[in-house]
Amino acid sequence: MPKQTIKERLKHAWNAFANRDPTEEYKPMGVSFYSRPDRPRFFYGVDKSIITSVITRISIDCAAIDIRHVRLDENDCYVETIHSGLNNCLTVEANKDQNGRAFIQDLVMSMCDEGCVAVVPVDTSVNPNTNGSFEIESLRVGKITQWFPDYVKIQLYNDRTGQHEEILMAKSSVAIVENPLYSVMNEPNSTLKRLIRKLNLLDAVDEQTGSGKLDMIIQLPYIIKTEARRQQAEQRRKDIELQLASSDYGIAYTDGTEKVTQLNRSIDNQLQAHVDTLTNQLYSQLGLTEDVFNGNADEKTMLNYYNRTIEPILSAITLEFRRKFLTKTARTQGQSVEFFRDPFKLVPVSDLAEIADKFTRNAIVTSNEFRGIIGFKPSDDPMADELINNNLYPTEQQEMAAEGMYPNEGEEGDAYENPMEVPISQF
Repeated sequence: MPKQTIKERLKHAWNAFANRDPTEEYKPMGVSFYSRPDRPRFFYGVDKSIITSVITRISIDCAAIDIRHVRLDENDCYVETIHSGLNNCLTVEANKDQNGRAFIQDLVMSMCDEGCVAVVPVDTSVNPNTNGSFEIESLRVGKITQWFPDYVKIQLYNDRTGQHEEILMAKSSVAIVENPLYSVMNEPNSTLKRLIRKLNLLDAVDEQTGSGKLDMIIQLPYIIKTEARRQQAEQRRKDIELQLASSDYGIAYTDGTEKVTQLNRSIDNQLQAHVDTLTNQLYSQLGLTEDVFNGNADEKTMLNYYNRTIEPILSAITLEFRRKFLTKTARTQGQSVEFFRDPFKLVPVSDLAEIADKFTRNAIVTSNEFRGIIGFKPSDDPMADELINNNLYPTEQQEMAAEGMYPNEGEEGDAYENPMEVPISQF
């Protein structure tokens, strides 16, 4: 941007507080909410248990992996990234409320909770119901409420009205993604559903335990068989309750002939043991461990977690995007939707030097490509952009030294009379 003068800066300057329209607050802006209306909501009972943390962890890890619209060669190898509307939705902005990463996280969270969700191209270049080739401008995740042979009814958030509305869409124009772990997480009698029911029961027992009840029995000095005696006993119970409620320290008195028995030990219902067993079963079926959640998992454990849990979910998403959002002609031309996981995220810094040496020495990546992986700026040296082994292909300075051309006295640097005196760094 060209440098502005003081006059131009004063002329075009704008402040969010000083340059406001006084009638802006009274303009019609649509429906308003105190919380974000398009945020995914879990089923009742899920948000009160540890299942929320499991689903959130899986969705965050899936969103951390790049999904791009790319072009492949005849061997299905990555060639280049296609800068299309679909790629913009997956990497930059999916809609006016979500960026690419938030959209993928929303998709995975909704899929794990619902079992099957629909990804709807809201804004397109042409009508997708009449033209199979269209450019996608925005995507949103919707809940499928009704199934038809060729259509689905979807509950979708309308970002123009701010309301959730039901629309009817053709199956050929929306991506219907089903959870590959459906039998473990979404079946009515699956391990996760059983765990949710047990956790809800355990929460109900805990609420009863912490409700402040005394749980005691009062033995009166007379036999309660007649109606008059029952009314007398009921009145006695209310008197003791009133004494305890009105006392600052919860103190009450009884007759010397009355006996009070405190029920201070509840009967063990084995709920906690059942919860622990179902939790371990769920973790093993999902390929999860406690170390994955607390961050102490080693590289092998994380690799097993990515292969057994993350990879099936991302494969289901990319395959459906490829099938619904790319035409047959585009797929024939090598276009595809692929996900790419950074293999160096779990590598410690102490091992990066050895990995860099092996990758550059075997001409797998250039020096500048590896510098970009570790966050360094590219080098200006032209050799840093070439796929060569520096141990086999010497640089120009090394070739001059090998031919006996050493720096003279008049040139910059030191003079070497004996080739054996040349420092090792020169080779």
